[in-house]
Amino acid sequence: MEYTKLGNTDITVSRICLGCMGFGNPEKGNISWTLDYEKSKEIIAHALELGVNFFDTAIAYNGGTSEQFVGRALRELAKREDVVVATKFLPRTPDEIAAGVTGQQHVENMLNKSLENLGMEYVDLYICHMWDYNTPIEEIMEGMNNAVVSGKARALGFSNCFAWQIAKANAIAEKNGWAKISAVQGHYNLLHREEEREMIPYCNEEGIALTPYSALAAGRLAKRAGEVTKRTQEDGVAKMKYDATAAEDAKIIERVEELADRYGVSMTEISIAWLLTKVTSPVVGATKLHHIDAPASATSLKLTDEDIAYLEEPYVPHALVGVMAINKPKPTQPVTWSMGK
Repeated sequence: MEYTKLGNTDITVSRICLGCMGFGNPEKGNISWTLDYEKSKEIIAHALELGVNFFDTAIAYNGGTSEQFVGRALRELAKREDVVVATKFLPRTPDEIAAGVTGQQHVENMLNKSLENLGMEYVDLYICHMWDYNTPIEEIMEGMNNAVVSGKARALGFSNCFAWQIAKANAIAEKNGWAKISAVQGHYNLLHREEEREMIPYCNEEGIALTPYSALAAGRLAKRAGEVTKRTQEDGVAKMKYDATAAEDAKIIERVEELADRYGVSMTEISIAWLLTKVTSPVVGATKLHHIDAPASATSLKLTDEDIAYLEEPYVPHALVGVMAINKPKPTQPVTWSMGK
């Protein structure tokens, strides 16, 4: 396993981050293919054996039971100082807004609940799961800074946002002497590269870590044509993200398969090896032991410049999907300009 610093922080993370959305009680959320505690613990233990020290979860995953499973397993398997734990919080709810709960209070309440779920005194990386268009960003950033000042979070991140939003958030933090955003978790893989337009250049310029999710496009970059799993059949979110561009994406998937055969490795290794040339630590989900084996092996697979160009060449622009398409600002009335006479 290779390791690196998380952006401009002093936190050392493995080049592979274990995504824990697949862990938790399926009756507590809307995901039917999640694992129970013992199976979740088995995968976490295997990841630790492979050198993975970076684990990503969220309070939204299966009603907080993902956090509970992850926290319990890590307490049983590792020393707290040897692992890096990231979790995420959601925007304020309509009920909170109606009750006058401020952004600062909301962040504090969500973090305290996550720490309770995890059974931990702090998280290493606390991430705003998506931009909250109903709460002033000043309140969110102050609340996140309070988490750092209190010692309940070591570093801060954002997920599902635009580059201008991170720039705005960090400008506000710098103006007020608050902790800044050190990591961004966006939707990025060989099939969806829209983050390359602005987010990745901005983060590279500012020393902000990139820890993208959906590294394998919900398994599409890991499976040969015709392969079917329970998740590919039942994951409605993934269908919404990728089905509309299946024909265009198939050309890229064919090239992943071709390179995998040429190198004698799995498609997962090719897809992750490409991603590792672009980002700090991709978030890779796992519901079977081998799901983490291949990403770990990918850290030692070095693609040539020709390989990278070959994989990238068929890409066509994609529309924003998922949270980025749903959670976006409402269009405003266009301004009409007149030069007059």
